[in-house]
Amino acid sequence: MSSLDATRADLALLVLYLNKAETRDKICRAIQYGSKFMSNGEPGTAQNVDKATSLARKVFRLLKFVNGLHSLISPTAPGTPLPLTLLGKSKDALIATFLFLDQFVWLGRSGIYENKERVELIGRISLFCWLGSTVCTSLVEIGELGRLSASIKKLEKELKNSNKYDNEQYRAKLKKSNDRTISLVKAGIDTVVAVGLLRLAPNKVTPRVTGAFGFVSSLISCYQLLPPPTKSKTT
Repeated sequence: MSSLDATRADLALLVLYLNKAETRDKICRAIQYGSKFMSNGEPGTAQNVDKATSLARKVFRLLKFVNGLHSLISPTAPGTPLPLTLLGKSKDALIATFLFLDQFVWLGRSGIYENKERVELIGRISLFCWLGSTVCTSLVEIGELGRLSASIKKLEKELKNSNKYDNEQYRAKLKKSNDRTISLVKAGIDTVVAVGLLRLAPNKVTPRVTGAFGFVSSLISCYQLLPPPTKSKTT
């Protein structure tokens, strides 16, 4: 493959990546929380960027609660323990509720719905739903990592006399374990962000801390949305 073909292939992957609404949302999220970190809650240009980007992101999430409802009614993977199933469905229900209520927050902040007190109340309820979903996600990932760890150890015993990294099943389980570890870290970070947005611990989780954690979480999300690398043939 020539260098021009390789460049064209890389640009095609980049276009595919940026064409996703979810990707644009996460890039805007990184800008939003980066601005929050810079402003530290103080009035100024950075805070204006934070508020404007936050409002713009809500447009990307219009009707997105349907995704949560679809996940909620979809069957779980065979063999999933009941506690993990219940936690997963709770997470889906909380995410769907958060995204549904967030639409009313957008209506209020854009001036369409003028009852500010009710908008603030709905906003706090939606954030508590998101906080609950991040906790459920963390518990699900911990449980799934435990199951994966036991499965990997069992497979390692079976492959004791051979190179385990040559085994496709072992590599797939290892990749799944790494992906779930990243998801667990992101869920933990998002829990801190939710606590900061709700001002549940204002002395410890300041706007700057919230911004820093939110920015890192956004970068992780952008990484998770990257398309898988293509295998190129060399001439």
